Parts: sequence; structure tokens; C-alpha cells
Amino acid sequence: IKILSLFVLIKKGFFVKPTIFTEVKPEMKIAQDEIFGPVLVVIRFKTEEEAIQMANQTAYGLAAGLWTSDLSRAHRVAAKLDSGMVFVNRYGCYDFASPFGGFKQSGWGKEMAIHSLDAYTKTKSVWIKL
Repeated sequence: IKILSLFVLIKKGFFVKPTIFTEVKPEMKIAQDEIFGPVLVVIRFKTEEEAIQMANQTAYGLAAGLWTSDLSRAHRVAAKLDSGMVFVNRYGCYDFASPFGGFKQSGWGKEMAIHSLDAYTKTKSVWIKL
């Protein structure tokens, strides 16, 4: 892995400066874990399908970031990503009227919006022949 920044120790704990990890392989732990902070992992790919497959091979699916000038590609790829949120040409911009939450091990249920009430609701259907 090539690291373009270093970890720094500050008074009350560790702080990670904005860091880019390059030359990462899809099977590496850094590519498979959910990292919170100003960290970017760069993995090379040759085809759109290869990129989608690599993205979906992790156990997590909170958010995905996609940069493209092709709006058709943005819709096509976003639909195939196993992620609770997909940001296109930006990252981390939310609307509180939209549900927030991930797929797989990145979350159970949704926060914000009307969907957040599902966590407190047990819906049941009962069918009786009279």
C-alpha cells in the first residue's frame, strides 16, 4: 500500500489527517472494512462491471461514491450498488426528508424521514375465514 499521509498522535488520542491509500487490492483489509474519517481507498478497475462487483463484495453497504460525467452510467451503476445511499459527483450531502441508513452490516433500518418509524413498528397481517 502506498500512503499519501501519516497518522498523527495528538493530546487526547489519535487523529487521522486526510489520507489517500493507493495501490490497494480488493482483498486487503483496508478495502473490506468500513472506515470512518477523512480516508480514501483507491482500487484500480478496468470495466464498470468489475468496479460494481468489487464494491458489492464487502460485508458493508452504508454509502457509495460515484464520479462520472455520464448521467445514464450514474443511474445504471447506482441501481447495481448494494449500498443504502449513493452519492454521485459529491459525497456526504443529505436531505433530512430522505431515509439514511445502509445495507448488510452497515445498518439495520433507516434513520430520518418517515422510514425511521419502521424501527418502532411491527406490522402484521391476520387473515380469518368467517
